[in-house]
Amino acid sequence: MSETTVAEALSELAALEDPKMRAANEKRGDDHGINLSRMRALAKRIKTDQPLAKELWRTGDTAARLLALLICTPRAFTADELDGMLRETDPPKVNDWFVNYVAKKTPLAEELRLRWFDDPDPTVAAAAWSLTTVRVAKDPVGLDLPHLLDLIERDLRDAPGRLQWSMNETLANIGIFHPPLRPRALEIGERLQVLADYPTAPGCTSPFAPAWIGEIVRRREG
Repeated sequence: MSETTVAEALSELAALEDPKMRAANEKRGDDHGINLSRMRALAKRIKTDQPLAKELWRTGDTAARLLALLICTPRAFTADELDGMLRETDPPKVNDWFVNYVAKKTPLAEELRLRWFDDPDPTVAAAAWSLTTVRVAKDPVGLDLPHLLDLIERDLRDAPGRLQWSMNETLANIGIFHPPLRPRALEIGERLQVLADYPTAPGCTSPFAPAWIGEIVRRREG
C-alpha cells in the first residue's frame, strides 16, 4: 500500500491539470483536464490503496474519482456501496470506468445486475445491461436470451442514450455469440436502425448492431 495522503493525491492531480484538455473533455461531459495516460501513471505509482480510493471518491471531484477507480479494490466494496457509487457517476468517463473497472470485477456483479436491471434510473439500468452483456458472451447459462431480445425490441429505440448504448451492446453480443438467435438479432437491429448513422472512424467497427455482428462474426469465423 502507498503512503499517499488525500491532500498529496489531490495536489498531484492539480499539477496535471491542462486547460486545453479540460475544454476538450467538457465537450464530452467530463469535467476534468487531465490526460488519462498521465493519470494512469500516477495510479501506478500510488498502487492499490482502498482507504485512499474511498476518501478520493468522497471528494466528489471527477479527476479524484477517476483516480479512485484506478487504485481501488473492487471486491472490498459492499453491494450498497457500489449501488450508491453508481448513482453518482454522471460524468461519462466516471461511469465508464466504474462499470468496467469495478462493477464488472466485483464478485457481487450478478447480485448487482439483478438489483439494477429494472431500476427507473437509466444510468443504473444501463449498468445492469452492461453486466448482462458480459454474461451473454461468457456465461449465458440461466439467461433467458429470447426474453432479452423481447425487451430490446420493445425499448431500444426510445431508451435514453446511455441505456440505449448498453442495450444495443447486448443485442450485438447475442447476435455474435448465439448463432440460433442471430437472425432475430439482425432483424431487430435492421428494423430499429439504432446507431445506424453513428460516425465511425476508418478501421473501427460500427456500433450499429447488424454491422457489428457481421464484422465480428466474419473475424471469428476467419
